[in-house]
Amino acid sequence: MRKIIVWNLMTLDGYFEGTKPWDIDFHNLAWGPELQHYAEQFGEEGDLLVFGRKTYEGMASYWPTAESEDTIKAYMNGIAKIAVSRTMTEPGWNNARVVSDPIPELTRLKQEDGKTIFIFGSAELADSLLKAGLIDEIRVCVVPVILGGGNPLFKPAEGQVPLKLIESSTTQGGAVILRYEPVKA
Repeated sequence: MRKIIVWNLMTLDGYFEGTKPWDIDFHNLAWGPELQHYAEQFGEEGDLLVFGRKTYEGMASYWPTAESEDTIKAYMNGIAKIAVSRTMTEPGWNNARVVSDPIPELTRLKQEDGKTIFIFGSAELADSLLKAGLIDEIRVCVVPVILGGGNPLFKPAEGQVPLKLIESSTTQGGAVILRYEPVKA
């Protein structure tokens, strides 16, 4: 059975982007050799990326013409991708397709043979998948900055979601990479 893993960078006060869409300049405070190596490993570990529409559109506009990060650019453009959207019809990016209802599709895909399925960004999508019990692991890089406002990574929940720490590491720049798995009841 495949795993579904959420990956995101988040400020110390819990935001994955600022007050405007794609306000993610704070990522530069965490970027360095450790995070680059970590990001390159995603291409080896996974074989499918799933994005909510907004994240997908941003990624699809950036990666095909990115001027650096050759290894990351190669897997981002080559790997299979799903854009979750009720309004989008054509994905417009290599090796991608659109799915309007992610719960049954990802439930089915988890049962197939393959590598890890990653959710990058896409906080609303990750929240719906977490509530559906489909998330196997949450990986967060806590960036050492207080943003003061923005779009929170974790959305309000009906109750506690217990997590078990799998691993933690610190970068030279002071970012902390945390790996958690939801505790199954």
